[in-house]
Amino acid sequence: MIFHHRTSALAGAAVFACLLLIPVTPAHACSMCRCGDPTFNALGTDVYKDGALRVALDWERFDKQQGILSDEGAALVKHAGPDHAADSLGHESQVENRFTTALSYTFRDRVVAVARVPFTSREITDSESRTAHDGVSDPELYALVRLWSSEFAPGLGRRTWISVLGGVKTAWGQNDAATAGARLDEHLQPGTGSTDWFGGLSGVYLFNSRSSIFASTQYRNTGTNSFGYKYGNIAMANIGYEHKVGRRFDGVLELNFRDAGRDRTDSSGFLDPNTGGSLLYISPRLIFDFSKGLVGRLSVQVPVADGLNGDQKERTVANIGLTYLF
Repeated sequence: MIFHHRTSALAGAAVFACLLLIPVTPAHACSMCRCGDPTFNALGTDVYKDGALRVALDWERFDKQQGILSDEGAALVKHAGPDHAADSLGHESQVENRFTTALSYTFRDRVVAVARVPFTSREITDSESRTAHDGVSDPELYALVRLWSSEFAPGLGRRTWISVLGGVKTAWGQNDAATAGARLDEHLQPGTGSTDWFGGLSGVYLFNSRSSIFASTQYRNTGTNSFGYKYGNIAMANIGYEHKVGRRFDGVLELNFRDAGRDRTDSSGFLDPNTGGSLLYISPRLIFDFSKGLVGRLSVQVPVADGLNGDQKERTVANIGLTYLF
């Protein structure tokens, strides 16, 4: 793994996050997966309100650049291993617009069931062509269970809670999209074609009625699709601080860390050297209460340190969302 000069900052942030007990983040297993915690992002820290039914709508834009190996370079990597440097034939730019609908329901102030259904619009551009494809991606089903909590004060709810999360990313999205009889590139497929299992822990601590800190970590074990492709396993950690800055506004500042293994591209076991690695984002978010149960969210994720493998560059991620509590 080739680390940039800022890797020490990334490693320190990751260790700090782990020491704070931070686990629970579903995110798509792909070279452009979202780094962060969609549960906290969409539902907020008050996820255990008994009988709460919430619906969340999100738009996110991802953008990255990745090296393309020549046939000779790929053969050299296969012979010498993925850590061996090989010249890129060129670069391709990958852009994704993802629209996600999430539904959640809280049972008895202790269990939260969540379903997320994404729709993706992806485009890959290289020096010779531009190819795009849209479709329904892989739905995710998971649950949070509160393991422990402490009271804030009589009648004022809980000051602290810790939860465990477990779930599955299904293989229900399209993974066989083709044009002119040829299957599209794996990164243009709306779904990964694999079943992934994930789990982790999360926690929240309220300093007072206006501010809180939350944290999560998660590990995702990815499966192999019918074409032999397997995205790298993923570990993530997140920590954030939320503060009420007005009657209707909340401000949030997060650190989001992701470490992913290299992608296995086929049944031969070949690992793409330009996939996987580590990345740290700083993520400011603004939350606005429209009243009557409707909340708006606006955020960006800015990469500040990375240890990405091979020839890769990930850019700022944008997110706009709405959450409604029935």
